Amino acid sequence: MQILDATVITTALPAIAADFGTAPAHLSLGVSAYLIAMTVFIPLSGWATERFGAHHIFSGSIVIFALASVLCALCQDLTQFTLARILQGMGGAMMVPVGRLVVLRDTPKSEMVRAIAILTWPALVAPLIGPVLGGWIASHWSWHWIFLLNVPLSALALLAAWRLIPATPRSVQGFDIKGFVLSGLGFGCTMTGIEFSSRDDIALSLALAILATGLLLLAFTVKHLRHAPQPLFNLAPIAVRTFRVSIVGGSLFRIAISSVPFLLPLMFQVGFGFSAVTSGALLLWLFAGNLAMKPATTAIMNRFGFKKVLVVNGLMVVIGFAAMAFISADTPKWLIATLLFVSGMNRSMHFTAMNTIGFADIPTKQMTDANTLQAVIMQMNLGAGIAIGALSLAIASLINGGSSATASAADFALSMWFIAGIALLAIFDCARLPANAGASVLKHR
Repeated sequence: MQILDATVITTALPAIAADFGTAPAHLSLGVSAYLIAMTVFIPLSGWATERFGAHHIFSGSIVIFALASVLCALCQDLTQFTLARILQGMGGAMMVPVGRLVVLRDTPKSEMVRAIAILTWPALVAPLIGPVLGGWIASHWSWHWIFLLNVPLSALALLAAWRLIPATPRSVQGFDIKGFVLSGLGFGCTMTGIEFSSRDDIALSLALAILATGLLLLAFTVKHLRHAPQPLFNLAPIAVRTFRVSIVGGSLFRIAISSVPFLLPLMFQVGFGFSAVTSGALLLWLFAGNLAMKPATTAIMNRFGFKKVLVVNGLMVVIGFAAMAFISADTPKWLIATLLFVSGMNRSMHFTAMNTIGFADIPTKQMTDANTLQAVIMQMNLGAGIAIGALSLAIASLINGGSSATASAADFALSMWFIAGIALLAIFDCARLPANAGASVLKHR
């Protein structure tokens, strides 16, 4: 629910805007508000879990998410909708990190690969099916059902939480107010700057100023967390090499991959002139590739180890982006579908390997902090991926003498080369890993 709601409303924005009596472009505020609220409140999840217990925080976050979903469906204007989406983002900020933490803390190292393979699947699927599902619901029912469907799903999730998540000991650690304020403002400004930099209706100078402010605040946040006696979350996991690779190289990879749901639909419809239905049908082949690869990811990692998988599969991801630069409106649909299917398989393999190695060498006592750090970074990567995709298209259009508003097929091809370059940079970080990196969670044949 949480990951799906980040993208499911994108294709329903025109219908929502018509009801609110505002321009569809203004509804992007509802998308941004959700993502920014999530990023701001994720750092709170680790402390809240330790202080009040995963059972109560996870269940409470589901209730908040369901309540906010109902409020979204009842909204009458953009202001109400934005506030409801902020509340929904607050609930989502607790759901996924806390749910994942419960799994990571209770899973033995020998089962870590399988566990994270399962946890990774929604993150790969939701951004692809979200726009298709949102468009279908808005066309055949009404946009309100995009949010109302969360209510029965939340009820099932709440029942599962009560039955499956055990009560855990609570800590008495005090709340780091300064750390929360600094991190919240830092992450919020950074995400806002990234979001604004991808929009044509906002001055680039303003976007860069907000982004610079956010980065400066994050620098102060790091300084505070290093010296605070009881920090909001600890930065110690960054000293673990495998975790650091999942943050640095992993961020570059996730940014590259997160640009795909933005660039591909535009390339198919604006660059090639395909219909929305054809575009959506082709994108489903990415989802099919994700799904087809899942049963094999664990065996491949156990057989070849993390370093070989991340380097070789990373090169295949780069080749996939480069191949997308060569397709055109005249390329046979079956060939495009095959390319997307293989690319989906590579995405699935890389996401699973990168997320698993990040926790492979983390001691149990540092799992909460590592989970919080990775959750924040992954959320920022999602927003950065969309912004980088838009920025790469704008640069490509400028080089080719056009405009991103009327981008040509050549502009999209050049932007794919830019994204391939970002993915290539991620491989260098992975190549520096020792051959036995993350071996503690692998079952070698």
